[in-house]
Amino acid sequence: MGDLSDRAREALQGADLIAAEDTRRTLGLLQHLGIAKPLLSLHAHNETQRLPEVLARLAAGNRVVLVSDAGTPLLSDPGFELVRAAIAQGIPVGVVPGPSAITAALALAGLPVDRFCFEGFLPAGGRERRARLAALAAETRTMVFFEAPHRIVDSLVDLSTRFGSQRAAVIARELTKLHETVYRGTLEELCAVAAQDANLQRGEITLIVHGAPHAVDGADQALMRRALELLINELPPGKAAAIAAQLAGAKRAEAYALALQLRGAAAAGEG
Repeated sequence: MGDLSDRAREALQGADLIAAEDTRRTLGLLQHLGIAKPLLSLHAHNETQRLPEVLARLAAGNRVVLVSDAGTPLLSDPGFELVRAAIAQGIPVGVVPGPSAITAALALAGLPVDRFCFEGFLPAGGRERRARLAALAAETRTMVFFEAPHRIVDSLVDLSTRFGSQRAAVIARELTKLHETVYRGTLEELCAVAAQDANLQRGEITLIVHGAPHAVDGADQALMRRALELLINELPPGKAAAIAAQLAGAKRAEAYALALQLRGAAAAGEG
């Protein structure tokens, strides 16, 4: 409750209708604030069906306030279709800045935040998740993910395999709530913690992962990958990386990270 701003209270108090992801949770918030307003459910499964009713209220001059259960609407929460439709009809849309796990986790992670990308939830299926991570393995920006508690262990294992076990990462759990906990370390270290600490597998989880090393100017990335694909079958990753880096004019650390990714991908394919 302490995260709720004065502007948010004023917006709720001035609403003619509150569109809420879960009316039961929002009702508890309103009761805490001493506010009584009409509520309408608007969530991922009924947003399209609710649009005509909400847009009609807006067109009639009503003030509609959209809220989600936690964090900011639209950011892995309902509301995109409504906002887009309102804009298309020339209805003014405003925003009251509020709590967001994305920015909160970035602020405390201690990882580079000059450039970052938000990837939302990874695919639930293992094959699809691994394919998505393989596509992100060379992403140099810091990456922000949401993850479900029951999938965090599997996701960390896949991240370690695809990104390299020594990639720095941070798990921020239950941000700004009573049981807020932050775990820092390499992906390998976080895999070990997740396997042992049952609390890590509970609540709302935000995962911040350091981006891949920037390529050295002039480095031949295609040559380095091809060399590693041949060498990792014959040599340890460190030795293979040293040779490939020299051939391609790249940093050994970059080649080593790629060697681990390729070896992990090969092992997963065999499995």
